[in-house]
Amino acid sequence: MISKLGQVMLYVNNQEEAVEFWTDKLGFTVLADETAHGLRWIEVAPSAGAGTSIILHNKEAVAEMSPGLNLETPSLMFFTEDIEQLHQDLSSKNITVGEIVDMPTGKVFNFADGEENYFAVSERA
Repeated sequence: MISKLGQVMLYVNNQEEAVEFWTDKLGFTVLADETAHGLRWIEVAPSAGAGTSIILHNKEAVAEMSPGLNLETPSLMFFTEDIEQLHQDLSSKNITVGEIVDMPTGKVFNFADGEENYFAVSERA
């Protein structure tokens, strides 16, 4: 049986810029930076004990190794305890952010990385 979601694969055009976005702008931590068989992957997470991490893979290299693999951006929902503060913080870092919207499950907004991949954030206490 599956017990939890461990990692999400995110295929990017520029790994260095992706690492900079997730660490410098979002405050994630690099958990690993590995290279094997000519393929580099970088594991990032909001904190060392987050439970689920994001693996940043080079989109072109993965496409060459696995033709036909779906390399589209996954739809990710992150949680925060203070959505207004996070929205203001990301805006001040020149990150593209959407408006905060009231949904039945709480307040939500989206944001984009440097490659215009969009992700969502929901307020959860």
